[in-house]
Amino acid sequence: MTALFGFLALFVSGSYALYPSSSEVVELTPANFDRLVIQSDALWIVEFYAPWCGHCQQLVPEYTKAATALKGVIKVGAVNVDEHKSLGGQYGVKGFPTVKIFGGNKNKPEEYNGPRTAQGLVDAGFDALRSKVSAQMAGKKSGGSGSDGKKGDPKDVIELTDSNFDSLVLNSEDMWLVEFYAPWCGHCKNLAPHWAQAASELKGRVKVGAVDATVHTIKSNRYGVQGYPTIKFFPPGKKDASSAAEYNGGRTGSDIVNWALEKLAENVPPPEIKQVIDEDTLKEACEQHPLCVVSVLPHILDCQANCRNGYLDVLNKMGDKYKKKMWGWVWAEAGAQPELETMLEIGGFGYPAMAVMNTKKMKYSILRGSFSDDGINEFLRDLSFGRGSTSPVKGAALPKINPTEPWDGKDGELPPEEDIDLSDIDLDDADNKDEL
Repeated sequence: MTALFGFLALFVSGSYALYPSSSEVVELTPANFDRLVIQSDALWIVEFYAPWCGHCQQLVPEYTKAATALKGVIKVGAVNVDEHKSLGGQYGVKGFPTVKIFGGNKNKPEEYNGPRTAQGLVDAGFDALRSKVSAQMAGKKSGGSGSDGKKGDPKDVIELTDSNFDSLVLNSEDMWLVEFYAPWCGHCKNLAPHWAQAASELKGRVKVGAVDATVHTIKSNRYGVQGYPTIKFFPPGKKDASSAAEYNGGRTGSDIVNWALEKLAENVPPPEIKQVIDEDTLKEACEQHPLCVVSVLPHILDCQANCRNGYLDVLNKMGDKYKKKMWGWVWAEAGAQPELETMLEIGGFGYPAMAVMNTKKMKYSILRGSFSDDGINEFLRDLSFGRGSTSPVKGAALPKINPTEPWDGKDGELPPEEDIDLSDIDLDDADNKDEL
């Protein structure tokens, strides 16, 4: 009960953490996860939760009790996925609470599916501990070094020097991660494959460079490099020498990638809600982004300019709210792209309509609620946490797009009626015809 009251106090005070600092449950973040969990020899039980999740709130007293009972034997931690979505995504978290046990192989944690009680958690922890000890007695390799098995191309790491640093880094609009290293440094050698992995995975989004600080001393001195490796972050947009900030993430490839993407998302502008007028528009939105949000708005004759702009305002608001997801956003007029509507099963009725598509998996999900701030927000929030039903994309490919003119922002007008020439009609013949 004490833990439960402690949680309630935190909740009422507006805190997003379910576990107070006085708890034996360790708060885990992208900045400390690799160091505390992956690179340590300790066995960890880790809960991935969302503060608003009722089941997570109910688990608090039992999870806290388990952490207290396992103190000094097994580590117990928790990740607020609402704040640290990259960790949730990295470990495939699709619902809350998700509990994983990081035992012998830290890179392949086991999901806990037992009872949500302190005793169940303790028993599972000791089972994993026995397995780890048995493996070590048998001489098997236990634990992970933090490598996730992915390999990068060292050529993707951009070589920086005193002479090219300003032109490549400071004079660019790109976001940069720059490592200052020494060739003889052991830690730098250990970082090298992870740095190459990050450079390859971030290619096209974040520039990753390296400076031999023993040779190019002007830049290393300017940025106060006193140890190796030192990693500096340069934000996107206009910058100068004072724009550099310290990198404070982990040292595995995945850590570096996740940290960089979170920083990139913090600086990303709201997405442009583009009208589907050709195939390139749809491909850019859906193939170059993790997900694409496709809306079909009523025909302009059914919903004039003020009406359509109202719907576009809703989409712009939602695009700004979810801009860190870096999704693509497009819309089409009802009837203009029939194959797109058929593929996503949102055509023919019920406009406006919305579907979200994952082109890598060729799956989509349809908005079942209202086309409003609340309805769309609930729909997208569920999708961002891996909830909601999905269907396979028909044909497993993007549809044919009819080239159309972009909307001019004006009201729709009915086509002019054609003038009918009656001069050739013999009205006398018409009078002589029998009535029906």
